[in-house]
Amino acid sequence: MDDIQHFINEIEAYCQSHAIAESTFGRLAVNDGKFVSRLRSGKGVTIKTIERVRNYMSDGSNGSTNGGSNGSSNGTTNHAHSDNKPTSSAGRYKGQPAKVTVSISSEPKAGSASAEPGQKEFRFYDNRQKYLMFVNTCSEKWVVAERIGMELAQVHPRPPALRVFDAGIGDGTVLTRVMRDMHHRFPTVPFVVVGKEISLEDVRLALEKVSDRFYEHPSTVMVITNLYYSEAPWLMPRNMNAAAALNWHEVPLTGTTAHEFDEQIKDLKPILTDGWQVKSSEKTGNPLYVRPSVLVLYREDQRFVVDPIIPRPGKVEAQYDLMIASQPYRANMSAEFKAQKVLAPLTRALAPGGRLIGIHSYGKDPGQDIISGIWPGREFKQSSRHELMKAIKNELGKSERDLRFNTYSDARSLFRYEMHTLPGEIGASNDSIGTSTLFAAWNNAVYVYQIEDNMITDAVAQGGYLEATEKALQKHGGLWFLNESFVVSRKRG
Repeated sequence: MDDIQHFINEIEAYCQSHAIAESTFGRLAVNDGKFVSRLRSGKGVTIKTIERVRNYMSDGSNGSTNGGSNGSSNGTTNHAHSDNKPTSSAGRYKGQPAKVTVSISSEPKAGSASAEPGQKEFRFYDNRQKYLMFVNTCSEKWVVAERIGMELAQVHPRPPALRVFDAGIGDGTVLTRVMRDMHHRFPTVPFVVVGKEISLEDVRLALEKVSDRFYEHPSTVMVITNLYYSEAPWLMPRNMNAAAALNWHEVPLTGTTAHEFDEQIKDLKPILTDGWQVKSSEKTGNPLYVRPSVLVLYREDQRFVVDPIIPRPGKVEAQYDLMIASQPYRANMSAEFKAQKVLAPLTRALAPGGRLIGIHSYGKDPGQDIISGIWPGREFKQSSRHELMKAIKNELGKSERDLRFNTYSDARSLFRYEMHTLPGEIGASNDSIGTSTLFAAWNNAVYVYQIEDNMITDAVAQGGYLEATEKALQKHGGLWFLNESFVVSRKRG
């Protein structure tokens, strides 16, 4: 979503919830009754005015003419007047001088997502706006798919199929790109692709991308499930009551074109809405499935070929040739927790010769400068690949002696992805960066570094966050991040 439009949406929501007219809001916030209408018409707005308006909304003003302003009414009028001037180019605004480093006192306690006792744990990846902006403004998904392709080169599938498990399909961008690579390398080998995802919206987004996969590679069986990490590879709940309530749907797709497949996939909405309901854990706030669900898709005209590899309830051996674990856990969880709850269960499901690739944020990039500019001294609490390998070994013990743990050198393990910007938008010759770019960069930094919403709210209220972002982008000539990868492989039988 365009950032200015998102800003307008915030104002509309505020006006609706407080039952005030937009003209009244404009007068109270910035002493300009036509402020909102000017925004809709494309007029420029300074960074400082955006912060003033957000301060006004976050302060919950009762109608004082000072609103959320930190200055006098005359000062507010001057800022509103400056907003009405057209900018030199569309989408560009001059940043106002401000203190870049802001000390925020809402740092949560160690091991907790909130300073308030009893408050549910913050889960950064549940925020749809942050996630979708990150996906659409960064190259991470493309680069991750390329990194996974390096492991595909080491995979040697055995009959009757190449089996792949994705431990968090998200919007499906990575998985569908990997499937294209799979077809390129193994054009005649049947595929079984299992994706775990608990988010209904992500499942919808992912399924929108798979119709062409059935067209290009007809002998594909696609499975989506909301089961836990310890259950999903086997497509069966461990709890007997949950297993008895397993919501299993097998859907043969008729026709021969991607359009026909897409139309039938769209018709699955009632199944998804029913099967992907969630509830919150009373202990952690994490989403849990209400009903364990499995959706199996394949082409009806390929049934004779794929029948031996179509999963059936209670009959899945979970022997996967490739397992993808890209960002499946929070950074500040302990290495032992990640190994016990996520990585060890996935490792147990590897077939002989199978490979599990783990990917997570590494830090030590320009995004760290943005975070440090607002929260000095805040550390990125991510377990290194070396710590994770040790934790996996300890968790598995001597029961999995045929595993290899590959941490690799930094040259192979680390890889970089970037935020998309226009040519020449950031550089020595450009003394101002577009507001939309600054918003995107700020969003991506707090998303990657998993900053809690209450801390972001305080930072926005105090101001200076976009100036800190602009300073980091000018310093590095753009914004990029580092991911770290590792591989656990099983010896061939």
